[in-house]
Amino acid sequence: MKKKIILVGGDPNSINTEIIYKSWKRLPNKIKKNIFLIGSFDLFNEQFKKLKYKINLIKVDSFKDSVPQNKLKVIDVKVNFKNPFKVLKKSSSKYILQSLNLAHILGLKKDVAGIINCPIDKNLISKRKIGVTEFLASKSNVKKDREVMIIKNKNLMVSPLTTHLDIKFISKKISKNLILNKINVINDWYNKKFKRKPKIAVLGLNPHNGELKKDSEEKKIIIPAIKKLKQSGMFLEGPFSSDTIFIEDYKKFDIIVGMYHDQVLSPFKSIFKFDAINLTVGLRYIRLSPDHGVAKDKILKKKSNPESLIKCFKYIQSLNR
Repeated sequence: MKKKIILVGGDPNSINTEIIYKSWKRLPNKIKKNIFLIGSFDLFNEQFKKLKYKINLIKVDSFKDSVPQNKLKVIDVKVNFKNPFKVLKKSSSKYILQSLNLAHILGLKKDVAGIINCPIDKNLISKRKIGVTEFLASKSNVKKDREVMIIKNKNLMVSPLTTHLDIKFISKKISKNLILNKINVINDWYNKKFKRKPKIAVLGLNPHNGELKKDSEEKKIIIPAIKKLKQSGMFLEGPFSSDTIFIEDYKKFDIIVGMYHDQVLSPFKSIFKFDAINLTVGLRYIRLSPDHGVAKDKILKKKSNPESLIKCFKYIQSLNR
């Protein structure tokens, strides 16, 4: 029996039901039969009706329930709502946390291949604006700085060492230990998965690497960390200036490691558009999500692209053989 795929419905005020529907219509039955959707059965029904999408939902209590493979199985999580696309913030937050907690519990089971969560507004998870990466890392008791966000496709991977952090706090967060811990996790994961050492490029923090001034983060923190990692036998180079590496040099590497979120995600998305998935490394299970946000401005417009979610399903199924 193939392992189960947990799909978290995510933010109710979003394009999530649209991309779920579009993905479901395109996925092969061998993947569909393994999917269990976590969220409100009633909410999904009302949202699909409003979108005028016809999809067969069925409520289940466990993985053991026998269900025809053409039906999307829903593990029900209740939520209060009047308008299905305008769920109040307090209700949305409670609903999302309950859904993620349930996904975490199920994700630990041996018969689960992994978790895919649809996009979620960070403000609904915590007042500290942490993302799903950090939330699940705390649930999994991951050691400090040992969870890693990777955005990937078949051509390239990028990883920001700090994730959902305001720009004004980034320089204070960057440390030698942060760089060592995160890149060690990346290197070990890549080596285990692909049976070879990754070619890693490390970016600096400042424009033109702070011209490598004595008091720059590059000189004080980043270069010493790179030297130490090289001494351990890793294949990595840097620091590179982030304003030029994505012109051509990125093609020489497997992974580009940046100091902050938009430093690597903005150029990656400019080059590859929706051809990417968001992968968290270092948890006790596989966790994926589409590489885009909730897109509230596109609700009910039926113009949202499901490619990233479809790629999440295909990636997790490729591990489920």
